[in-house]
Amino acid sequence: MLKKIGLGILGLLIVLGIWQRDLISYGWMQGKGQLHIIWNTQPISDLLANPTYPDSLKQKILLIQEIKRFTVDSLGLDPSDSYGTFYDQHGKPILWVVTASQPYALVAKTWTFPLLGTFSYKGFFEKDRADTLVAQLKRDTLDTRIGEVSAWSTLGFLNDPILSSMLDRPVGDLAELIIHELTHGTLFVKNNLEYNENLADFVGEYGALRFLAMKYGKTSVAYRDYLARKDFYGRYDEHVLRGARLLDSLYRTFKPQTPISVKDSLKAQTIDQIVTSSDTLTDERVERQARLVKKRPANKLSRPNNAYFIGYLTYRKQQNRFRQEFENKFGSDFNQYLTYLKKTYPSL
Repeated sequence: MLKKIGLGILGLLIVLGIWQRDLISYGWMQGKGQLHIIWNTQPISDLLANPTYPDSLKQKILLIQEIKRFTVDSLGLDPSDSYGTFYDQHGKPILWVVTASQPYALVAKTWTFPLLGTFSYKGFFEKDRADTLVAQLKRDTLDTRIGEVSAWSTLGFLNDPILSSMLDRPVGDLAELIIHELTHGTLFVKNNLEYNENLADFVGEYGALRFLAMKYGKTSVAYRDYLARKDFYGRYDEHVLRGARLLDSLYRTFKPQTPISVKDSLKAQTIDQIVTSSDTLTDERVERQARLVKKRPANKLSRPNNAYFIGYLTYRKQQNRFRQEFENKFGSDFNQYLTYLKKTYPSL
């Protein structure tokens, strides 16, 4: 009887392995990439004690520890053991993320993962695997985009390291990034990526401003530069979201009998209009770098596609919702707001 049960379990595992072969292969690949990073980290205490390591970078590492304490003491986020180690990327990207969309509708391609839920992107530690997926998605006529990732959160399952690329960021950007990722470790709702990312963006930006005001003062260069950046990208985000609504309206006029050539032409004209009109955005930052391709007449290679706009719908669409709820319903009391969010939206 035990032998039959054992053979039955083995058979079931084999069937599951064949049925979920791609998922198991992807999980193994991602786990291997994550473990490679963990095995090649070093304690930040070693870097701080190393006399040859640049003092400017040591100050950034110490600043991250200060930001971590701030998130717990002043924002009420959950304590975390992340960012106690360091991983040197040697100037190379660490992770690539693939997004995809229907070509004539702002509908994202999604992937579902056990425990975590459904996501509108798929990450890879190996660039060639990301390229392979992009090629496959293009064969399926989907719009695609591949981007490099500056940081990610394992949602408290592992202790995330400081990445060397983080230390190149201005102090305001660094504070926003760390607070964003630590927010995921406190609040992460399964199967609601848009909610999670918009909330983490809101908390990251709000927390960064509070941290900068506390540490440097509201008249400091660090505070004013970050505020100028935030204001510019707020206008930029609204511009791209308006563009997404314009595209959505266009796609709704398409009929099944509309020729592909007509769809492609109208789509290209509309996206070119969105790109060109981005020139009207005012920018008070000292160093300016537009997100939406170089400001020239868009061509097939430089023109953003639906996957680009899907990214903004995922990360920025609900910003006003959180801000208005925070200010109007909770009187800008962040501790009360966070308590409400934890109770209303239980995390993983």
